[in-house]
Amino acid sequence: FDDAVLVTKLANGHYELQVHIADVAHYVERGSPLDREARLRGTSVYFPNRAVPMLPEELSNGICSLNPKVDRLVMSAVMEMDATGKMVGSDFTAGVIRSAERMTYTNVNKVLEGDREMNERYKPLVERFKLMRELAGLRIKLRHGRGSIDFDLPEPVIEFDDQGRMTSIVRSERNIAHRLIEEFMLAANEAVAQYLEKRAVASLHRVHEKPD
Repeated sequence: FDDAVLVTKLANGHYELQVHIADVAHYVERGSPLDREARLRGTSVYFPNRAVPMLPEELSNGICSLNPKVDRLVMSAVMEMDATGKMVGSDFTAGVIRSAERMTYTNVNKVLEGDREMNERYKPLVERFKLMRELAGLRIKLRHGRGSIDFDLPEPVIEFDDQGRMTSIVRSERNIAHRLIEEFMLAANEAVAQYLEKRAVASLHRVHEKPD
């Protein structure tokens, strides 16, 4: 529920990618008791059977969650990509969105693989998902052309029994739906970085060590 995405085709043949992030800062003022407690916690902590949230659940699972069919406050990156997927413009704005649907990676993947039941269930959105796949494919191709290394590695998933005892560690299933979101989040990060760099805003950069 942290983010929502939308891809549309523009009249000039370009793509418009919208990435909307829940605007938590609207509700958590800097220096407020909420902000101070969140700083002490640092992050939400996830256990096998429960989570300890960084912010109260009324915020984290309530008004700050981009639940479908309700109005929610967001910070948005609206980007224009040309026919090759290259970013040619971007804009940033605070706004209000109403998410159309809460999707899972599994269901989006089934839609894109032509699953009849899922295509019927999400019929109004099927073409949207196909357009997302199209744009993500172009973005991946561009990234590879720039020398990006694709760490498309499965993550471990720990399985537990009814008593909470670990029973096994298996590989997570990655599919095209994961790639869509990753590419669109990378694009939004890139657009924000360009915005800051053009304005000479001092920013922290994380530099990864060379892979083995």
